[in-house]
Amino acid sequence: QAAFVDAEHALDPIRAETIGVNLDDLLLSQPDTGEQALEITETLIRSGAIDVIVVDSVAALVPRAELEGEMGDAVMGMQARLMSQALRKLTGAISKSKTILIFTNQLRQKIGVMFGNPETTPGGLALKFYSSVRIDLRRIEVLKDGEEVVGSRHRARIVKNKVAPPLRVAEFDIMNEEGISKSGGLLDVGVELGLVTKSGSFYNHNGKIIAQGREAARQYILENVKFQEELDKKIREVITTGKKLPKEIGEIEEKG
Repeated sequence: QAAFVDAEHALDPIRAETIGVNLDDLLLSQPDTGEQALEITETLIRSGAIDVIVVDSVAALVPRAELEGEMGDAVMGMQARLMSQALRKLTGAISKSKTILIFTNQLRQKIGVMFGNPETTPGGLALKFYSSVRIDLRRIEVLKDGEEVVGSRHRARIVKNKVAPPLRVAEFDIMNEEGISKSGGLLDVGVELGLVTKSGSFYNHNGKIIAQGREAARQYILENVKFQEELDKKIREVITTGKKLPKEIGEIEEKG
């Protein structure tokens, strides 16, 4: 079971269901303060009943003192202290319960930086220190079907990893009516491994053109379920064995 702590108060259930979220197995909380959000998170972790918790987002975890103060009051460091205290308390409980805790965050610009990276994230340095994996996620391309925008392409860069080699990069599609595109991922990896070939804008398998253009090829894989399942199976086999399979994927009987 999963939980979503919506500190931004921005979750649209209809949109979430459209892109594949199972709302029946999702616990949703929309706390008023940062302290309340982190207390709810701690309770869920210590219960041991939740597999994954998403806190959206660190930037929206507003300390109670800031909410109760006046506009313009100085609040330097309050959010960073809140995050530091919370993570010190949560780390041990997360390890014991085996819960995955995901924090989303925003990028901000440092003032007056002339050299080096001007980007920073709100909430202080504690989250960077305690996290096992940090992912820098950016949109790199808008995907179109003709003139209509149908999704976007994103690049995920692993900037920290305690459980595997860091600094690896992956790209994937997020479609407006589908969410993360499995068919797009299969197409990219299939081309990389030579299971699907590309000549110019045409995509082929077993010498037969299946589509012209990446979006058309992605749609072909999405609509041909048997082909999609077999491509997925062969990709996993190639990755596991480390070598190409003797049987071409194009030999699959495609009936639908």
